[in-house]
Amino acid sequence: MLTVKSLTVNYNPANNEQNTFTSGDCVSGEVKLEVTKECTIDSLSIQFKGKAEVMWSERHGQTTVVYHSKDKYFSIKHFFVGEKKDNRRDNEPLLTNHIGKTYVNVVAPGCHVYPFTFQIPFQDMPSSFKGSCGKILYSLNAKLSRSLRAPTTDSININYVTNADLNRDPGLMEPQHESKDKKMKFFNSGTVAMDVNLEKTGFFQGEGLKVMAFIQNNSSREIKPKYCVYSKHSFFARGKRRVSTKDLFREVGEPIPPSSNQNVLKVLPIPLDVEPSILNCSILKAEHRLRVYLDVKYASDPEIKFPIVFLPTPKVPGAEAPPLAASGFGFEPFGNTYPPAWGTVPPQPPSAPLLSDPPPAYGTSGTYPSLMDLGNKY
Repeated sequence: MLTVKSLTVNYNPANNEQNTFTSGDCVSGEVKLEVTKECTIDSLSIQFKGKAEVMWSERHGQTTVVYHSKDKYFSIKHFFVGEKKDNRRDNEPLLTNHIGKTYVNVVAPGCHVYPFTFQIPFQDMPSSFKGSCGKILYSLNAKLSRSLRAPTTDSININYVTNADLNRDPGLMEPQHESKDKKMKFFNSGTVAMDVNLEKTGFFQGEGLKVMAFIQNNSSREIKPKYCVYSKHSFFARGKRRVSTKDLFREVGEPIPPSSNQNVLKVLPIPLDVEPSILNCSILKAEHRLRVYLDVKYASDPEIKFPIVFLPTPKVPGAEAPPLAASGFGFEPFGNTYPPAWGTVPPQPPSAPLLSDPPPAYGTSGTYPSLMDLGNKY
């Protein structure tokens, strides 16, 4: 029979329906250790860390090249039981029990519970994310070490979201406008044109995305306005970029007869579970686009693309978020924001906003254009 029957780590759910945490929140939980007979522990620790990582491989002839990059945002480690202070850093203290005493390293048979609490650092960090070639994780990791035995570990991830505020990010409230026209050929004759407006750029999960368009159909056939919202994931490593796109949801408008003009208003419901945009990570981006196009038979469809930003639903509707070092969605929205140095961060907000560093040079393919350029480029 194994001496250590199980080691598990769990956390208390967040105080909101989405079970999400953000900067400054406290994460509490417990490590449970179950043993079948008395044993001696060298160390028992709980670590809270946040990191981003991307990796993919490409085949070049007979050679496979692996592209890998990692960013570490913070790492906080506490010990319930430790061998010696010399083996721990100064910021890795021993935790005490409910009466203020340190835990003993000799454990009796049965189940033992070790509670803990961490505060998420006040710093600009991207939301939790998982894509085809990369991920952003915020995890709690328990580790039990015993002499002459392999360590026993367990981990669990929390759902972290960047705290965004439309009032502090003026670029998110900027309206957008584009127009497009097309002359028909072959099986059609005449012209079609559309003039499209968005009232803003940033939208919360569950909100309605209002699209206002004036459509001219001076052709010989009816046309249909169509709408598609899609995601664009970009991963960066070793000067290379890997891109993937995916359609998230579509809508179709009413047909517009030949030789007519119409003002069209369409409200696209944004799903509550749509992934938030991630624009503040140096090695991956999760961007979103709205594509408005006219479905014309026997001809290529004229289209307009708008960059849009999806924001996490506020935990308390109408409540303002606490100030952060820098908002995760400040414009320049498609530039790079470098994470602070890895290490323990004091649990208080900085006294002044921090400016983003310039974006890294990824060559032509990895250079981020401005917001105004993105609508037509992708």
